[in-house]
Amino acid sequence: MQRTKELEYRNLLMPLIAARENKRLESNYYIEGYATTFERYRLYTWDGVDYYEQIAPDALDGADMGDVIMQYDHQGKVLARQSNGTLGLEADNKGLFIFADLSKSTAAKEVYEEISAGLITKMSWAFYIEDEEYDKNTCTWIVKKVKEVVDVSAVSTPANDGTEISARGLVRRSFITSQQERLGMEKEKLKLKIKLQEA
Repeated sequence: MQRTKELEYRNLLMPLIAARENKRLESNYYIEGYATTFERYRLYTWDGVDYYEQIAPDALDGADMGDVIMQYDHQGKVLARQSNGTLGLEADNKGLFIFADLSKSTAAKEVYEEISAGLITKMSWAFYIEDEEYDKNTCTWIVKKVKEVVDVSAVSTPANDGTEISARGLVRRSFITSQQERLGMEKEKLKLKIKLQEA
């Protein structure tokens, strides 16, 4: 299954921090964190069933990350961006690590102060999927290949409408697929039963 036209949003519960040491950029307004990791995580619970997602460790290989921007809650002013050297992204063995210099605008400095004070502690990212698969045995969506990373964001809460809408779509699709498979099996059983009665 492929969904290349929908912009996906995912939030991460790992901390976004204002680091003091081992900075990748020289700035008094330096932050870092992970926009995503490669660990399997619960995406959504629907009708008592937990649905999971996992970004494959090689999903970011070859992804377009040409000029990713950093925002707050995926909207408003740009806080940092790759093309001017204030944002960096590195896919490592843990996930997508980001680091940024938030010194170039008043809005960016304000977000830095809120991160530094512990008021903003979470991250999210927006991306397009090129290839994925669903493991019905573990109820896990596996993102096999990311087509493009659009932005990374500091977020106010660990969930947003974009994530919930996307998750509901995944749940509906998996439910419909399961129902179709179940009906298909019942149809085949009925055909077999009719053949046996005719024999």
